[in-house]
Amino acid sequence: MITRNIKSCLALAIAASLSACGSSGSLPSSETPAYVCDAAMTAQADDLRIYQIMVESFVNGDDAIGHGTGYGTSHHKGDLQGVIDSLDYIQSLGMNAIWLTPIFDSVPVEGQDHWADRLDATGYFASNYFAIDPRFGTMDKARELVEKAHEKGLYVFFDGVFGHHKGNVVPSPQGRLPVGENNPVSYPESLEFYKEVATYWIKELKIDGWRLDQAYQVPTDAWKELRKSVDEASKSVTYTNAKGETVNPMGYMVAEIWNNQNYINETGYGPQGDPALCSAFDFPMRYRVVETFAANENAVGGKGGEWLAEGMDLHKLYPDHAKPNLMLGNHDLVRLGDLLQRGGIASPQDAEYWLRNKAAISFLAAYTGPITMYYGEEIGDQVENYAAKVEQDCAVKGLCDDHVARSSAKIDGVTASLNKRQAELRDYVSELMTLRAGHPALSSGKRTNVMATDAIYVDHKQADNEALLYMVSTTSRADIIPLDGADIGSEGMLIDLMSGDKFKMQDGKYYIPMTAFEARFLKIETPSAAGVKVKEAAAVSLAGEGFMAQCDNPTVEGVGPVNETLYVVGDFADSGWKHKSARAFEYKGSNVYQVVKEEKAGAYRMQYASKDWSPQFTADGLSLKPGEKGKLARGGYGKDTAVTIPEAGRYVWSLEFSSDGQPQKIMVSKCQ
Repeated sequence: MITRNIKSCLALAIAASLSACGSSGSLPSSETPAYVCDAAMTAQADDLRIYQIMVESFVNGDDAIGHGTGYGTSHHKGDLQGVIDSLDYIQSLGMNAIWLTPIFDSVPVEGQDHWADRLDATGYFASNYFAIDPRFGTMDKARELVEKAHEKGLYVFFDGVFGHHKGNVVPSPQGRLPVGENNPVSYPESLEFYKEVATYWIKELKIDGWRLDQAYQVPTDAWKELRKSVDEASKSVTYTNAKGETVNPMGYMVAEIWNNQNYINETGYGPQGDPALCSAFDFPMRYRVVETFAANENAVGGKGGEWLAEGMDLHKLYPDHAKPNLMLGNHDLVRLGDLLQRGGIASPQDAEYWLRNKAAISFLAAYTGPITMYYGEEIGDQVENYAAKVEQDCAVKGLCDDHVARSSAKIDGVTASLNKRQAELRDYVSELMTLRAGHPALSSGKRTNVMATDAIYVDHKQADNEALLYMVSTTSRADIIPLDGADIGSEGMLIDLMSGDKFKMQDGKYYIPMTAFEARFLKIETPSAAGVKVKEAAAVSLAGEGFMAQCDNPTVEGVGPVNETLYVVGDFADSGWKHKSARAFEYKGSNVYQVVKEEKAGAYRMQYASKDWSPQFTADGLSLKPGEKGKLARGGYGKDTAVTIPEAGRYVWSLEFSSDGQPQKIMVSKCQ
């Protein structure tokens, strides 16, 4: 959970996680041998279609209870009965799981202010981890919710806050307490307390696992022990599912680590062959999908199929046991509909608004691995007039970026009647999720990208004897896309699984008409024996030319055109938005400043700034490619340069200024 502006909170979170992971309380790895991810669980996880619910803002099912306050624009009267009342609707969407934000008791401290009351409503700072917040309901009501969800074929996941708590936390039934500060707690001293929390609710209510809030606060060796305890507890109890089968709770755990691939590995997944956690939300890919079909929270958009393909290719950075879970939004992010409006792209009155929503959700449906939808995404929900909001007092008004999405739920037949466009999108989502459930190639198939341009993205999906193509337009233009039969591994008809359209090969090619932001799911009726052709990566030089690409330029004594020391400040694992001396620029003459660093492969966001963030610079256009010069511009909040480094090695970061200190050029180049 994040309740401050994204950049500052992320910086604080990284600092806290580095402190926790590097503390003397961490368990030595020699004491925790490899504990592999449960094969049955990870196979089940591929098919997860999770519907996320922010409980306090969702549905008011019982007027007698509710917090009545909170962050965001909702009624703040949500409760467990409201979730129960909505289960049929959730099931009708084709979802097969729900994730509830924390529902444990957050006991008010005498005399606390309204900000603490609002935080209590989120549930993310609990006092009693073994009791249901009476403002949400009772233990019996929670049991009823879980049992009714299971009867309808829905898994149930609770939100595990295992790294911080409210100051007045009470002992567990076994008399245990977390140890150390409130935020974060100390490990391994707190391990037994949180193991008791994690297993109690599986045994008591038979929940199917946990979403793990701010997972970077817990050391990876402790995650191994927590995961093992969840596995054992899940195997110790059973329930009857919608098919009448006796099953164990699933035991799925998914981490919230709001960062890049390398940091998710370091604080979540752990190394190859020695898993810590087995699944984490795919924040890096979330941003790419949003930047392709809308714009991110800083209004950066206009990306295409190549941007999507590059992001999916970066999954190779994860260890083999990693199971990324893709989402478009959550309670800490801005809704896609609001991002479309903030970016000046489209509003609900425009047909393109709904087309872009459909395209983004289609990408979820075609994603290999678990997926999560935030309530309201299925109807293109948005907050009225948010795009024109004034930042001043945004927390009081419920309009800050990190909680504006906590709006009241519009559940058809329960709290609202949908308009035509909302109903059409909901029906499209239901059709997509039903398609995904019926075609394992989408959820668990091997993915091979066969085409990625500014205007189109095409994947081949293969599972067992089924081969499919997923195509999505990333442009407002209509076009006809030629697909070579040999490239896609097809010798017969292509059949659109949603429209029923059939396409025959003509002279070795298929010609697929695509309208603006259209998605197609095509069955390959007769796969070729050779199969899909894997594209050879185009040869790209990461090393630039000229003075700015040289890694051995001597430092020049004297004063250059910029008086302050500048740093490469970004989401690197070794710095985490901190100004580190190893990332300080030195003057090399010719109005150029450079720093040489060993970098890991990955996607990064950064700015180039003094310690007091004034001055602050970024790449014009907010993107940079290794080996190519870009234009340097003045930076500022949210104006981060995005750089993808495809291979590890030594790189030189270079900034060029005019003689009077005006920004001119920027480059990052691999050292020869």
